[in-house]
This record gives sequence, structure tokens and C-alpha cells, in this order.
Amino acid sequence: MIKNVLKGIVIGVANIIPGVSGGTMMVSMGIYDKLIYCITHLFSEFKKSMKFLIPIFIGMAIALVGLSFLIEPAFEHFPLQTSCLFIGLIVGGLPAVWGKVKGKGIKISYIIPFLIFFAVVVGLAAIGEKEGSAADLTFSLWSCVKLFVVGIIASATMVIPGVSGSMMLLLLGYYNPIVSAIKDFVTALVSFDMQGILAGCGILVPAGIGIVVGIFAIAKLIEIIFEKFPLQAYWAIIGLIVASPFAVLMMIGVGSVSVVSVVVSIVTFVIGFIVAMKLGD
Repeated sequence: MIKNVLKGIVIGVANIIPGVSGGTMMVSMGIYDKLIYCITHLFSEFKKSMKFLIPIFIGMAIALVGLSFLIEPAFEHFPLQTSCLFIGLIVGGLPAVWGKVKGKGIKISYIIPFLIFFAVVVGLAAIGEKEGSAADLTFSLWSCVKLFVVGIIASATMVIPGVSGSMMLLLLGYYNPIVSAIKDFVTALVSFDMQGILAGCGILVPAGIGIVVGIFAIAKLIEIIFEKFPLQAYWAIIGLIVASPFAVLMMIGVGSVSVVSVVVSIVTFVIGFIVAMKLGD
């Protein structure tokens, strides 16, 4: 239970950071296949699925609500060190994925998905440094529809290993507005500000519904792909994982570099790597 909550926290924090993939974190910690199975079999195996999913979602909620207040200052003041922590978390899952394809040979049908998905992640990071125009979050039917669609796109990409849902929000111009909406909603909830709570619900509810719809839709598609083309899928994931460190550094930047910052960054990388390995046991 506690271990799954911790895994959920790691996934939730990853989904906050543009360039970092929550799906990759799921793979790193060895819960990706089981998570997809529980989502796609939620109604046929409700009790078993919920027993696994609830701690994960609790952890994600803790991260999204609580740690979102800490992540921005961490990247603002210690960009290289924080980036290396997440790179360590990502790379720490590579041995487990490599074990899925080790000894199976290397074919052109494996290399192609590797190269395609490597290029997709790096390409998205390259064009994702400029956020789109500020999103209109005034409460209206059209705004709710847009938030619903944005939620579907973001959640679908959150589930795919190596693809950053928050980076997609950044590209769509909704990253900063939605992060601010979460913070404002939590603040309003704590102070019992009903106007602020209703305003937050007007933004977060349609986006949340879209997220749920997107997760269920993409999870079923991913399950089919893993059933039909498992080795190609794992090679695609390897491409995503290998590309993710480049994407993180491209999206976040490294700030000023000194001997001390490099040493600390190596330490944070090692910590992230060890954490990913341990959580993946």
C-alpha cells in the first residue's frame, strides 16, 4: 500500500514536469503492464483493480497538489540538479525494459520504432520551448469543451511511456494556466473561499473528465499493441527512455554550471537511479 502510494507520488511529480514522462516512470517502477491491465479490466475485475489503482491515484494526487508548490522553485533555483534527479529516475528503469528484449535479437522492425519514438520525444522537446498563446479559462460552454479535449490529449500522452503529458499541455498553451488553477483551487479550498472553489471547479472538472476518458481510451489501445507486437513496443519504449534525458535538458535548461553544481547533479542522478531501481523491485 505505502509502496504503491510512493510510486504514485513519483508518477504524479513526473507528470508535472515538461519533458518528463509519467508513463516512463510507470515502466521504470515495473507497474506499467499491471496499471494498463487494471484500467482496461476495471469493471470486469473491479475489486482487484481498485485495490491496486487507489494507492497509485492517492500518491499522484498528493504529488499534483502538494509537490507542485515545490517543483517550480526547485527548477528555478536548481535546474541542473533537479533535472538530473529526474533523469536518474528515468534511466533507472532502462535495465528492466532491456531485460524484455535481451536475447531476442535485433531486427529492422525493432530499430524503426526505436528511432521513430526517439525522434518524436526529442522533436517535441525542440518545439516545446515556446508555449502557445495564453489559454482562455473564462467559464463558458466553449471553454469547457476545449478543456475537455485538452484533458483527453494530456491524459493520453501521460500514459504513453516517454511522452510527457505536461509537455503537450505546454505546446497547447494550457500548462501554466492549469497549474495555476490547481494552486488557486487548493488555496481557495483551505480558506473556504466558495467563489474561488467554484471558479476552480469550472476549470478542473471538465479537464478532469477529459483526463479520465483519455486514459481509458489510450489504455485499451496500448493493451492491444502489447498483445500483438510486444517486442516492437518495448523497443519503442527504449527509444522513448533514451530520448527522455535529452528532452528534459532541452525543456528545462541547465542554468549556470559550476564544479559544485555538477557534483551535486551527479549525486541527484545517482539518487534518482537508485530510487527507480528500488521502486521497480
